[in-house]
Amino acid sequence: MLKGSKKRICVFCASADGNTPEYLQAARDLGRKIAEAGFGLVYGGASVGLMGAVADAAITAGGEVIGVIPDIIMEREIGHTGLTELHIVRTMHERKALMADKSDAFVALPGGFGTLEEFIEVVTWAQLRIHRKPCVLLNLNSYYDGLLAFFDHAVEQGLIKVENRDLIKMAHNANEVLEIISQEWDTKQQMPTDTKLDELVR
Repeated sequence: MLKGSKKRICVFCASADGNTPEYLQAARDLGRKIAEAGFGLVYGGASVGLMGAVADAAITAGGEVIGVIPDIIMEREIGHTGLTELHIVRTMHERKALMADKSDAFVALPGGFGTLEEFIEVVTWAQLRIHRKPCVLLNLNSYYDGLLAFFDHAVEQGLIKVENRDLIKMAHNANEVLEIISQEWDTKQQMPTDTKLDELVR
């Protein structure tokens, strides 16, 4: 574990609680462990749902927490007022670009359309070699089994390359998330990115 290094982990997750307390607990576990490992948390800036849970847990554990939220949904998602930094932007595109710029890894907790869209976009950027940052799905209670099966089907159909399918790592709990990210940081830190393509997300 790269304990104490000044790195930040972006967590994509729902602004809803979900129908089982296990989702909230997983968000709290991840936020706490990110902070305890000495990493910063970057997330969508809300104070409700799984987003609020992951942020509150990291704050309680003494971690740095950076939120990014568009002004148009500040009231709907209820922007968090207790963060280290809260960046209010104009659009969802600006939100995602700033979150990506401030992060060294990406994790998706269980979530809906927004969570999936955010995660798949950063995976696409990794496929284009815009970044070399780890992308991890936290597959709690087999939540993402169907999605992972779809990715494998796309490989079988020749529409996703095996090496790009392998960009998505899968974990079952917060400990596995941090282990995978640390391993990925160790192996990918020397790999170059495409600085010209990086302009596409600005």
